[in-house]
Amino acid sequence: MAQEFKLPDLGEGIHEGEITKVLVSEGATVVEDQPILEVETDKAAVEIPSPYAGTVARIHVKQGDLVHVGDLLITFDVAKGAKAEKVPEKEKAVAPKEPPKKAPEQREGPVAASPATRRLARELGVDLQAVPGSGPGGLVTAEDVRAFASRAEAKTEEKAVPEEEPKAQREEPSAVRPSTVSVPPLPDFGRWGKVEKEPLRSVRRATAKHMALAWSQIPHVVHQDVADITQLDALRRKKMGEIAEQGGSLTLTLFIMKAAVAALKAYPHFNASLDADCEEIILKSYYHIGVAVDTERGLLVPVVRDVDRKSIAELAVELPRLVERTRSGEAKLEEMQGGTFTITNPGHLGGTGFAPIINYPEVAILGVAQARWQPVVQGESEDAPIVPRLLLPLVLAFDHRVEDGAAAARFMVTVIGLLQDPDKLLLSV
Repeated sequence: MAQEFKLPDLGEGIHEGEITKVLVSEGATVVEDQPILEVETDKAAVEIPSPYAGTVARIHVKQGDLVHVGDLLITFDVAKGAKAEKVPEKEKAVAPKEPPKKAPEQREGPVAASPATRRLARELGVDLQAVPGSGPGGLVTAEDVRAFASRAEAKTEEKAVPEEEPKAQREEPSAVRPSTVSVPPLPDFGRWGKVEKEPLRSVRRATAKHMALAWSQIPHVVHQDVADITQLDALRRKKMGEIAEQGGSLTLTLFIMKAAVAALKAYPHFNASLDADCEEIILKSYYHIGVAVDTERGLLVPVVRDVDRKSIAELAVELPRLVERTRSGEAKLEEMQGGTFTITNPGHLGGTGFAPIINYPEVAILGVAQARWQPVVQGESEDAPIVPRLLLPLVLAFDHRVEDGAAAARFMVTVIGLLQDPDKLLLSV
């Protein structure tokens, strides 16, 4: 008996992934829970187990293929009466209920589309009833709407907009979501010289999409300042050996995480998400801090949960292990999800400052540049001594729809005050 296996819903807004390995071959016998595929998403590499015991009748994908939730992966030949593994509700594949309609065929009844897609259709003057849906169950996506609008423009079949539309019938786009603009095609760069094309794959492709989403949807504002971490660094060096004996690594990032959580508690709008469609700010009462990690596959952001409930010594053990699992591709999907605030620290690579992009759907990110010894005037008189101090540049990028610059400045003052006073920081945790 033939059984089709489709890409299941992996949760947390993950709709697609790249096939990195096919672990079985056609004709092979498999058992339930046996790994059959490896799929890499923008969060992590995921090993897909077989839901059936039987024979692999046909493999519909190959290494390098980009697959979406609901796409057919493998067909199994399962003995009659054999039971399939029960897949948790969250992980069930989303199978299309009906094939997508072909343009210009008109649907009957309501169209499956998100509020954001409906708004985009209104802005572009597109009739959703005529748009073929490429998503699971015939869902119409924003990409479907843009493609339909481009085709219509090319054929000069756009409907003219009435000069005077009754005010009561007009629907204004949401004031909290930036408008979407069409992107012109690239020129033929080969006209001016030799070019090479490199596929945008895996984590890099997912990062490109995620960053474009964040930059286009979030009005970024940046606040910069400097912390004097001379005392903090002395304390860190003093305790490094003690923490190493416990199997941990006492890095500067740990202290920044604790200082950030204290600031997030004082200014909760930075520990939130914005629901632009409902025009609501979602305040979170938990503190899961994402830490950007440079890997061979690209930038990944594992999440340390409940930072407010863990000591610096505990974090000194947990964070290095999480970073190592992330770099080796062994981090679990749930370890890459659920962050409320992100810290990115490329300071060890150099740089006096940078403007990080917010990790959507969060509303703020703290960037850490390279700490440097610099001469500092200690005091306000003309003859005040000049002393060497270790200064750390910090930058907070935040969503200006959710908070204002004054709040960002107070947030940074809180973080810097704790970093400059190690005793106060330790008391706050």
